[in-house]
Amino acid sequence: MADDNSKTNLPPLSLHVPEPKYRPGDKVDYSDVAIPNAGEQPRPDVSSEPAIMRDMVYDMVRVLDDDYKAVGPWDPKLSDDTLLKMLKTMAQVRAFDDRLHRMQRQGKTSFYMKCTGEEATSVAAAMALHSDDMCFPSYRQQGILFVRGYPMVDMINQIFSNREDKLKGRQLPIMYCSRDLGFFSISGNLATQYPQAVGWAMASAAKGDTRIAATWCGEGSTAEGDFHSAMTFATVYNAPIIMNIVNNQWAISSFSGFAGGERTTFAARAAGYGIAGLRVDGNDPLAVYAATQWAAERARTNNGPTLIEHFTYRAEAHSTSDDPGAYRSAQEREEWPLGDPITRLKRHLIHRGVWSKEQHEALDKECIEAVKVATKEAEKNGILGHGLHQPFETMFQDVFEEMPWHLKEQSEQANKEREIKWPNTEASQ
Repeated sequence: MADDNSKTNLPPLSLHVPEPKYRPGDKVDYSDVAIPNAGEQPRPDVSSEPAIMRDMVYDMVRVLDDDYKAVGPWDPKLSDDTLLKMLKTMAQVRAFDDRLHRMQRQGKTSFYMKCTGEEATSVAAAMALHSDDMCFPSYRQQGILFVRGYPMVDMINQIFSNREDKLKGRQLPIMYCSRDLGFFSISGNLATQYPQAVGWAMASAAKGDTRIAATWCGEGSTAEGDFHSAMTFATVYNAPIIMNIVNNQWAISSFSGFAGGERTTFAARAAGYGIAGLRVDGNDPLAVYAATQWAAERARTNNGPTLIEHFTYRAEAHSTSDDPGAYRSAQEREEWPLGDPITRLKRHLIHRGVWSKEQHEALDKECIEAVKVATKEAEKNGILGHGLHQPFETMFQDVFEEMPWHLKEQSEQANKEREIKWPNTEASQ
């Protein structure tokens, strides 16, 4: 053991606490963010060994160049119809977000989360998957449901937690679920969907099925233990899964450095686990589609899991419970170097000669009207505080196939207490 006297010349230890570069009122300068030229990234074969792809976790897959042309080996060469569907879906998601955000401010629901600026990470990704692939989303992937045709009215009923809410008021607003559309129940607990997704993918492989899984989380969630447990199982069992990290730079009030973003890219976590990793321009819908398509083929051909980091930016607040003006510069959104995914795809389609500014203005009006109609329809079923809720007894149902005796007793006791406290209220509301 060394003599304590030998330490007298050592400097005192210091603790590093990550600090964002810009705070409210600061001028923003993104010149240090390395944005490679579109089209320069190699596209390896889907059967490539992860070891030879390690440089890709520090690069960035990009397809749309500064002139909004699709270039390079990652260009998925999609048809005009497919690209127009992608654009229209993203526009519809944004219109939906804007109106439902206002509904929360009007007191018609308790909570809402927008995905403004991140639409490509769900819409383009979902379009690159098969319709029966299983999705395990986080709380900002509503675009998947739009791609798969889930009715807006049903989404709004869930947000209002009203009598037509298919989840019977048991979930926080915006935490949707659709078994028929392969959309796993959203959880507010960070990263729980990751091991669940890997387990589902392992089961699919064990059964000799053909369906793969895809899951999403924010960059902050990669600091959770569930994320790393999922990574271990995915690599050990070669699970057929795509693991998406949506790096939008901010958690609710802390920047990506608190999850390790100061040290390296989030895609680099793939290299540490020995799985394929890609870092993608998350505001380039064609790049997101191409990377997801590549990873899906890799999973489907038993070449293993892929981790994709979508480098993007959260343009709005984390949720209606958040004020980003308290912790980040107001300039960040305007200065973000990768632009806006809807604008970039719109300009690409105009460049292709299949779209115009006038058509896009008409599309925005059409999307706004569609959400307005759906909202009015859902409001008929009740909004927050208006009493048109699920029947009281449903809180005891759907846990067991046959209700056990102790839940029956609790249900009866609860109903008696309800009758005493609110004698003039119908038990079915």
